[in-house]
Amino acid sequence: MTEWTAILLAGARPGHDPFAAAHGTDLKPLIPVAGTPMVARVATALLEADGFGQIRVLTQQPERIGEALPAEARLKLGLSDETIAATIDRVLKDPETRFPVLVTTADHALLTPAMLGDFMAKAAGADVAIGLVERANLLQRLPGSQRTWLKFRGGAYSGANLFAFSSPKAAEAVALWRSVEQDRKKGWKMIGALGPAILMGAVLRLKTLQQTLDTVGKRLGLTVRAVEMDDPLAAVDVDKPADHNLVSAILEGKA
Repeated sequence: MTEWTAILLAGARPGHDPFAAAHGTDLKPLIPVAGTPMVARVATALLEADGFGQIRVLTQQPERIGEALPAEARLKLGLSDETIAATIDRVLKDPETRFPVLVTTADHALLTPAMLGDFMAKAAGADVAIGLVERANLLQRLPGSQRTWLKFRGGAYSGANLFAFSSPKAAEAVALWRSVEQDRKKGWKMIGALGPAILMGAVLRLKTLQQTLDTVGKRLGLTVRAVEMDDPLAAVDVDKPADHNLVSAILEGKA
């Protein structure tokens, strides 16, 4: 079995974070969800999943985040960079990094070993893979859920905070990501940054999501794969109070 490296991004927003403060902390990853800091929930899912060697937790405050994590030799704490894309870029270019690499985030409090296994199996062999959930699948499980949707022929998709990179050359995709990182919640700006042909194709719904990623991959010299997750809860993170209420209810069996 191929041994993966996991990168758990556990950074905090600069300045005062009212969301974190409302839960008794100044660091978002330490917000408790159903009684457990959400970064610990994600770390536990990674530890319990098959296929991971080292699990690197990157954050601005390693000592404080480390206090919330399980005591396990595979967990390695380190410093994150100013942005998510900059952090991933550094990891991919680090000669000590062992590939393939899976990246996820501390606010993915519903992450499970089954989700990780599903993603890793479908991502295998691609230079870059992106976890996504199709809208109809999520709305069947959570009617009325509000997400950022990217619309293509054949479906609309929301991100699952799961990414895979098979080699250092995947840094080419991260460079593109860095150019639109501040607009990652604004789907049209992200698509527009990829070029007018891709933007028009999305507006007119001329291409499927995978066909669009094939075009992007050709431009970058990479294979870029959309991984549609089986479990729609993979698209649910904890980014605002309504998310916290929802995820807590799901974990407590009330939703």
